[in-house]
Parts: sequence; structure tokens; C-alpha cells
Amino acid sequence: QVQLVESGGGLVHFGGSLRLSCAASGSIFSMNAMGWFRQAPGKQRELVAAITSDDITFHADTVKGRFTISRDNAKNTVYLQMNNLKPEDTAVYYCAAESGRIKGEYDYWGQGTQVTVSS
Repeated sequence: QVQLVESGGGLVHFGGSLRLSCAASGSIFSMNAMGWFRQAPGKQRELVAAITSDDITFHADTVKGRFTISRDNAKNTVYLQMNNLKPEDTAVYYCAAESGRIKGEYDYWGQGTQVTVSS
């Protein structure tokens, strides 16, 4: 069982930066992938970025060039560096882990952290 706790959200102005952290209670090294999702009010949850156990990264087109996912296996922590934030980035951001029990399915989730970008 892995527990995920996000932190680092908050209110920031247009063009500002935030770094989200996801601390895992267990080893993230054993996870197939770690991901950051977001859900804005009235919208579906979307995958923002992911990183595999081989350090292969994915970033959604909407955040490419502005957001960067990274991991520190020694600290069991995954980060999402968010630069040049826009109001449309406002959402609850969730950290998730894909254990591999069901391929492609993220089966561990954090409680979420709110990111609000003001114009």
C-alpha cells in the first residue's frame, strides 16, 4: 500500500511559478509510473505529466515547455515544476501512482492540492 500526499499548491498570479511535491509513504522506485493529474470545476480529470521508472517523461501539450515532472527516488518524492502559469491552469492537482497490477491504470491517488492562478 502506498500513500501519496501532495503539497505546494496555492494562489499565484498570471506568469508565476509553483512547485508541487508528492511524498510517498512507500517506495516509488517500484512503481511503473508516477503522474500528475488535474481537474478543473466542471471538467474531466486530465493527465498533465507522467514519469516512468525508466525516467521517461510525458507532458500534455497544454503544459509542454512550462511544466516539468521529476522524481527523487531517495526521497520517494515526485515534483511538478510549473512555470509561466495561466488562469486556465487553475485546478485541483492530484498525484497518482501506477503500480502495474493493472497495466496503465493509476491505482494510488493523493488527496489533491488546489492551484489557483489569478489574472
